Amino acid sequence: MRLALCVEKGGEKNMKKRMLVWMLAFVFVLSMLSLTLAQEKPKVDTWKTTVVKERIDKTKAEIKKVSAADVKAAIDKKENAIILDVRDPNEYAAGHLPGAINVSRGRLDFDIWDKITDKNAKIYVYCKTAAVSTFATKTLNDLGYKNAVLMDAMLEDWIKAGYPFVR
Repeated sequence: MRLALCVEKGGEKNMKKRMLVWMLAFVFVLSMLSLTLAQEKPKVDTWKTTVVKERIDKTKAEIKKVSAADVKAAIDKKENAIILDVRDPNEYAAGHLPGAINVSRGRLDFDIWDKITDKNAKIYVYCKTAAVSTFATKTLNDLGYKNAVLMDAMLEDWIKAGYPFVR
C-alpha cells in the first residue's frame, strides 16, 4: 500500500511537471504570435484608397479650383469673398484662415443657408487635405452656389508658406 502511494505521488509530481512545461510552451507560443502580429504593418486596403482617390479626382474635374496663393492674394486684396472652412468645429477652433467661417461638411446641406444667403457670392472652400472640401465645393455648386471654388491645397502647405493663420 505504501508503494502504491509513492508511485501515485511520484506520478502526480511528474504530471505537474509535464503540465507546467506544456503551459510554459503554450505561453511562449502565444507571446511569439503576439509579437509577430504586433510587428506586422497594417495592410492598406488599396481598393478603398483607389476608389476614394478616383472619386476625388473625378469631382475635382467638375469644379473650379484655385491655388493657396490665389486665396492668399484674394485675402490681401480684401476681395469681397467668403472663406469657408468645412472641417469639424474643433479643428476650426484649433486654427483657421483669417476671416473664415465654419460649416462642417457633415452639416453643410443644413446650415449653409443661414451662413451664406447670397448664392452669387464668391466662396473659397478649404479643409485639411483638399479632399473633403472637394466634395463640399461640389455640394455647394449642386445647391446653387454659382461661385464656390476649391482651394486645391493642403492646409499644412498654407501654413508652411507662411500665410496668415489664426490660432
